[in-house]
Amino acid sequence: MRKKLERRLRPLLFILLAVFMLDLPSLAASAGEEFHVPVEYYKLPNGLRVVLSPDHTAPTVCVGVYYQIGFRVEPRDRTGFAHLFEHMMFQGSANLGKMEFIKLVQSNGGTLNGSTRFDFTNYFEVVPSNKLETVLWAEADRMNGLAVTEDNLKNQQGVVGNEVKVNVLNAPYGGFPWIDMPMAANSNWYNAHNFYGDLTDIEAAKLDEVKKFFDTYYAPNNAALAIVGDFDSAEAKKFIEKYFGPIKSSQLPPQPDLTEPRQEAEKRITKTDPLAPRPALAIGYHMPERNTPEYYAMGLIEQMLIEGNDSLLYQELVQKRGLTDSVEGGINLLGNMFDYKGPMLLIADVRYDPTVSADTVISAMDTAINPLVTKPVDKQLLDRARVKLRSSLYDTMGQFGGFGLMDILSSFALFDNDPGRINSLVQQFDQVTPELIQKTAQEYLRPANRTVIVLQPAPKKDAGAPLKNQ
Repeated sequence: MRKKLERRLRPLLFILLAVFMLDLPSLAASAGEEFHVPVEYYKLPNGLRVVLSPDHTAPTVCVGVYYQIGFRVEPRDRTGFAHLFEHMMFQGSANLGKMEFIKLVQSNGGTLNGSTRFDFTNYFEVVPSNKLETVLWAEADRMNGLAVTEDNLKNQQGVVGNEVKVNVLNAPYGGFPWIDMPMAANSNWYNAHNFYGDLTDIEAAKLDEVKKFFDTYYAPNNAALAIVGDFDSAEAKKFIEKYFGPIKSSQLPPQPDLTEPRQEAEKRITKTDPLAPRPALAIGYHMPERNTPEYYAMGLIEQMLIEGNDSLLYQELVQKRGLTDSVEGGINLLGNMFDYKGPMLLIADVRYDPTVSADTVISAMDTAINPLVTKPVDKQLLDRARVKLRSSLYDTMGQFGGFGLMDILSSFALFDNDPGRINSLVQQFDQVTPELIQKTAQEYLRPANRTVIVLQPAPKKDAGAPLKNQ
């Protein structure tokens, strides 16, 4: 799990070094009782969604501000702007100079970061409890008055360009498969454009365009604020009202149509990578719609197929056939199955020896997948998947000083207007039957619903070769 998480987050420079850890069991009731996360949810008159989840185990708090503008929901002529603003938000605001936000948090014993995802851009801090007001003031200060200047824009255009060159263009397997697969598998531009590696719109950005983007999307009615950890709710509410209450809402444009048509034929794509030492292969299956019974079934299918050394793909490809030494992937390579909104893919990828053919790897994958399609899964495998999923969910909630729990609560507030549904997740997975697993596999794991990308090493002269349909 750790290796997969690092691979997912490294391209976004989202490496967290938090020194505070949330004692997750304290969120649950005593032994034998139902697991429960305390959740209080409300909205300010300006539209800001607020989630409070107190836990007094450790004297720290995690604060997150999530804006509903991510890679795929950015406007057509603003490709990369969501990513650009992930950087711009650290360049100063009305009362804090360039990089002073970072110094403020770190000098008070805290840690912080931000990232751009498919459906949101987020910022968070983990700080000692007595610095909650300080962090809320600073977050409100940049929401209300970011320093969008020509100097900051030019500087961050260069920073983003260098980041893309280091993490994608000049790195082995740079965009594979986290950029390549959405581009290949999806047909809707919003889901299929090069949201990270294409610098055309960022490099051409004008100051007035950037200001308009900020004024539109970085507004309270397009955001969620979540606080997790050791704090007093009544006091936190006063701070939130004081600092965020006066900020004006914006006129938001309609949300883009993100729907994808049902895929009726398998897609096969080849890509050359002059920096890759070995060939690689990825398969991606379109996911069911969020929060449907089939969605929860696919969450368990992910556990059966991909997660852990007992997974079906690992057992077939690594243990039985020796085609690779690991199987990576999952639902939502930029996060987890809970922190996205639009269409998503279940992806598995492997790197293998040049003496092995791609068809051999695909055949082995099909051997592992087909039993889920042809018959109801046995109870032992389903029960094990449930245990693994609960373990993964609870582990996620406890990550990085409360960040994992804050991330899920913020996402559910932003996308569902219901962060309290975190307490029904386990029940939803427990309701999945062997018959539903088979029905879901038959529809969503069919070859016609998948895209296959084969990455081959190539001479350096082929650097940057585009994806090609076979």
